[in-house]
Amino acid sequence: MAKTKKQEFEGTFIANARGFGFVEVEGMEEDFFIPEDYVGPAFHQDRVKIQVLPGREGKRTEAMVTEILSHEITTVVGTYQKSGNFGFILPDDKKITRDIFIPQGKDLHALHNQKVVCYLTGYGDLRHKPEGIIVEILGFTSDPGVDVTSIVRTFGIPTSFPDEVMAEAQEKNVPVSKKDIKGRLDLRHEVMVTIDGDDSKDLDDAVSLKRDGENYILGVHIADVSAYVTDKSPLDTEARKRGTSVYLVDRVIPMLPTALSNGICSLNEDEDRLSMSCIMTINPKGKVIDYKICESVIHSTKRMTYTQVNRILEDDDPEMIEEFKDLVPMFREMEALAKILNKRRHKRGSIDFDLPETVILLDEKGRPTEIRPYERRTSNRLIEEFMLLANETVARYACEENLPFLYRVHGTPDGEKITNLAHFIGGFGYTLKGDKTDISPKELQRLLKNIKDTPEEDLIARLTLRSMQQAKYDVECDGHFGLAAEYYCHFTSPIRRYPDLMIHRILKEHWHNKLKKRRSAYYEGALPQIASETSRLERRADETEREVDKLKKVQFIASYIDQEFLGVISGITKWGVYVELPNTVEGMIPIVSLDDDYYEFDEEHYCLVGERTGRTFTLGEPLRIRVVKADFETRTIDFELADKKKSKGTKKAFSKAKKGKTLKKKSAIKERDRKKSSEAKAKKKKSFKSGKKSLAKKSKKEKAGKNR
Repeated sequence: MAKTKKQEFEGTFIANARGFGFVEVEGMEEDFFIPEDYVGPAFHQDRVKIQVLPGREGKRTEAMVTEILSHEITTVVGTYQKSGNFGFILPDDKKITRDIFIPQGKDLHALHNQKVVCYLTGYGDLRHKPEGIIVEILGFTSDPGVDVTSIVRTFGIPTSFPDEVMAEAQEKNVPVSKKDIKGRLDLRHEVMVTIDGDDSKDLDDAVSLKRDGENYILGVHIADVSAYVTDKSPLDTEARKRGTSVYLVDRVIPMLPTALSNGICSLNEDEDRLSMSCIMTINPKGKVIDYKICESVIHSTKRMTYTQVNRILEDDDPEMIEEFKDLVPMFREMEALAKILNKRRHKRGSIDFDLPETVILLDEKGRPTEIRPYERRTSNRLIEEFMLLANETVARYACEENLPFLYRVHGTPDGEKITNLAHFIGGFGYTLKGDKTDISPKELQRLLKNIKDTPEEDLIARLTLRSMQQAKYDVECDGHFGLAAEYYCHFTSPIRRYPDLMIHRILKEHWHNKLKKRRSAYYEGALPQIASETSRLERRADETEREVDKLKKVQFIASYIDQEFLGVISGITKWGVYVELPNTVEGMIPIVSLDDDYYEFDEEHYCLVGERTGRTFTLGEPLRIRVVKADFETRTIDFELADKKKSKGTKKAFSKAKKGKTLKKKSAIKERDRKKSSEAKAKKKKSFKSGKKSLAKKSKKEKAGKNR
């Protein structure tokens, strides 16, 4: 946005729990820092006008809020505190820094300490609190699912569909007819499978593979959601509003009603389904030498899971091989092709961030029972390679055809961030060659290869990822830095991503000669906004998933207060060190509790140094910690050194723990031990009754039992 003489801007105010804030201005890379004294009555997410403060320049330009243009937040989720005839809501979102006043008679009869949703009737000012009325009672946090629901509602993610949307979905959920398949490529005779997670119900991609001499014919077949979700229909309006499905530890919040996402649009086994197929001819070096993208009808041969395919390809499991013997040769060919594609992609510089994701297992009441890293294995990588290739192929086609389109772009990293990364990794003995302002994907790929299987691998990989730009949707085909791809889009998941649905719609209009001047002009006007919206909604979903995972990790570790574990330093700040356990749970050791020394943060070497002892705490260093506190409100965990004089673990011990050992929930361990104890007592009692009755022999037997 162009500057005025007073250097005024308009943007979005992002509050901070400590009173200050930031303003994000569209089109500007750096946001503005708003000191606490200059925030005024601004509310989190408000659209505001700001004025730059002269002579107040530091790491960020400082500004003051001069006008509130509009309020974007209309509802707040929090804990109700009853006080006589009125009450207050303590917001769950700590960026909302003031309590919400609830007048008498506006509390919906909520009880003290219940989680509620309130509608804001006033935003307050410097002298008055914001005001609202309670519109929904979620329940107590101890009630199953309320904790996750509170987070979902805080982020404003809709959890139910309007009646007209549900009605339209039910109307569309009917078997495929002869009329539906007219003009489509009939692939129902082709052998193809879906490969997904054990619990997946929205199956939006199927794959097929056969050989043509030395070449591979790979088919990637995607659910044709656009056949059921038409432009500007109630279903389309709601899907655009949501932007994406949200996958949480205890639920899926779908972009489309389950009648479609799990029904007629899901490529279920042994059912005719309308699809969009990308059929590629690939030579032995992994190059696509020919392709066809078209509307089709398919009939999935088998619904496979990642677990089953891994047992075939990795374990040579005779039971699995026998059960799916007709498909095993195709799986072997798929594995071979995936390796070829991966090698080709790697050769051009594509970066693989193999960071461990987290698996969180819950009991029937939503309580975490186990947390462990999630491994990407052969079957996961196989499907990933095929989807990447299809996305590239479709993007290349759209670009060459000069279609109005939604691309998935990932820009070159900011030079300053790469310079900082190079400075940091230098402390570990690594370097980045070449121009830091125009780094190549191959150079970052080389770095990740060099740190492979080292104690600092996860840490440097994360920092490298943070140094890169965020991928987004755009109407320009500007390439994907991380994949080292000239063309890239999202084509393969229209059940759960709105951009994929739009792409299918555009392709079909192009094939049916409907992209005339008027329609092209419509897309050229609408797509930039859709790109911006869906990028924002994707970030909202990601943030929601992260916050839910953080909460479940805090709930899990709360069962281990005062217990000791071996972890590794994953982050260092002026106020303490972050330590990550082998199961991905992370907590902080405050600097004041490290030991009796006074520690300073050495910015150059990125470590803490003791003033008296000279002792250092460095990234990647194993430490034995004790769990001190698990805070559900802030979703943070506090550790302390288990032994301040001798706290270091060993890298070997940490690697061993990371590879296979996971923490089980204390209650589960107690239950197991209780059962073992009961069984032992019963056995002992039985042995006692069947023994001889004499006191001497009984005593002897008890003694022998104790010795055992």
